[in-house]
Amino acid sequence: MLASAVLSLFPTSKRYRRISTFTGIEGSIHALALSTDGQILAAGGTQGVRFWNLKSRKEFPRVATYLDSRGAVSCAVWVKTKFAISEMLCYGTGMGYLVFLRSNPTDMHYQEICARRLGSGFEITCIAWDAVSTDSSCQIAVGTRDNIVQVLVLSAAYQLQSVFAGRLDNTVPKHVAFAEAGSIYVFGLYDGNVIKMNSKDGTIIAENRCQSVIGSAAVNFKKGIFVVDNAADGFTMYRLESGQPIRTFTMNLASIPVPKQVAFGEESKVVIGGSDTGCVYVFNRRTGALIETLRHTNSILVQTIAVSAGPLTISKLMHIRCAMWVGIALLHVHPLLSAERRL
Repeated sequence: MLASAVLSLFPTSKRYRRISTFTGIEGSIHALALSTDGQILAAGGTQGVRFWNLKSRKEFPRVATYLDSRGAVSCAVWVKTKFAISEMLCYGTGMGYLVFLRSNPTDMHYQEICARRLGSGFEITCIAWDAVSTDSSCQIAVGTRDNIVQVLVLSAAYQLQSVFAGRLDNTVPKHVAFAEAGSIYVFGLYDGNVIKMNSKDGTIIAENRCQSVIGSAAVNFKKGIFVVDNAADGFTMYRLESGQPIRTFTMNLASIPVPKQVAFGEESKVVIGGSDTGCVYVFNRRTGALIETLRHTNSILVQTIAVSAGPLTISKLMHIRCAMWVGIALLHVHPLLSAERRL
């Protein structure tokens, strides 16, 4: 009955088609992550981490996440390395644990292969992996609540080794991303700083500042742009190197002062973001026009989203306010109907 109520909230649309909804999840969800092939959805929060096969719509067996000693899941990302047969899920927790899970080839159940508490055990606020590295090992960049950014290497034997760890003066990392040429970008939560660092030793190469706080961020290095949740009236897109604003994708003024995730979709042709009104907004990246409003709930916060890559995107949207139940809606996103010029 609850599931039917959620499904009825989605309007008929020529561009977006709802394909499924999962319900019955207790607690709040802080992280959603889609596997690179778009087949597996991972959701993490106050009740640990859970996995679904999106083709069969079936949930995988639960994984022990040791919530009492490690804390709730705070962020998550899928990782694919040369030495691994399949992708691994890397997630961080509220008590500073960095954990890696992979599926067992015999029964496809997920199991823990590596776990380590970083530094003083502060919350891990963001994770990224170096997808363009040609090395057989896996580089992971991590930001923590105590202003620390560090890069680690996961070896073929699933051992973590530190490359560097450095404390930023006033910046709490909210998002981190690997760029080409051995650098990483760090996006600051409260001060709006965008810091370019050397990924080998942590040397600061360049620094810019956004015109707002950064509730969340998404980067497109090929186009040289990034977009942030400005925590006021929508999402603002900037040029990466200069820090100059390009445009703001405007919504109603925020009534709940919490971060709302934003992402590029459809090969960065659109900007997708959550809200505090129960909706997900989809904007044309080039013009700033609102393409569609997707209603997930009547009024509850939609804070966490995940978007897969490619021209045909599957978005997984979830509200995270604590409630009796939580729903995950799966939406099929059609490609743009007309060609668009680049920035």
